[in-house]
Amino acid sequence: MCSGRVDPVFVLRAFLNGMDGVLIGGCRLNECNYITHGNYHALNMVLLCKRIMAHIGLNPERLRIGFMSAGEGNVFAEVVDDFTRKVKELGPLGVSDEVEEGELASRLEEVKRLIPYIKIAKREKLEERLESEADYEGFYTQDEIDALFEEVPSYWIDPGKCQACMICQRRCPAGAIDGGKNRIHVIDQDTCIRCGTCLEACPPRFGAVTRISGERVPPPIPEEERTVARKDKK
Repeated sequence: MCSGRVDPVFVLRAFLNGMDGVLIGGCRLNECNYITHGNYHALNMVLLCKRIMAHIGLNPERLRIGFMSAGEGNVFAEVVDDFTRKVKELGPLGVSDEVEEGELASRLEEVKRLIPYIKIAKREKLEERLESEADYEGFYTQDEIDALFEEVPSYWIDPGKCQACMICQRRCPAGAIDGGKNRIHVIDQDTCIRCGTCLEACPPRFGAVTRISGERVPPPIPEEERTVARKDKK
């Protein structure tokens, strides 16, 4: 119903499915039918996605957003024709970008998995409303996005503090936490989407979840050592 509903994951999924270009159409800015003015959010999201695409080696011109009213069929046709010509000039996905198909798919999957982390890290910027076109180009810098991927955090559950309360396991949106009653929880680093939900969910009195950046995550403890030892109540 609104261009503001278009998530970065949708864009990445389109490229993973082999699309050579992605065009997002939205209402004219300041003419949104909703009080949220979601088309500004869509514009902001596209600017972020373009920088991410450049980071992984995809030409940012494969993604475009156009603003028009429902009654401007001629404008819609012009935007579509112009974008189609541009995509044809760029050629098939990955070819002119000089990224092999398998490598490109791997990069896109990795970025797609990190979208929750990216949206949290850039939450304040994503909520800004860019009124002037002069703000578009430098709003997200390439150095800023490159640093974002260099500083991807990991989350680790300290086996000495975990009380197997299962709160973080239930809250994890990716199902990345293995645990159970009286079993010390372990985060599957390959499944984790780096959203930090487990850190927020862990009761402060336990403080079992740690955010790690720039260091290797300790290996999980052996299965036979994952039973929580509890003192008998008298």
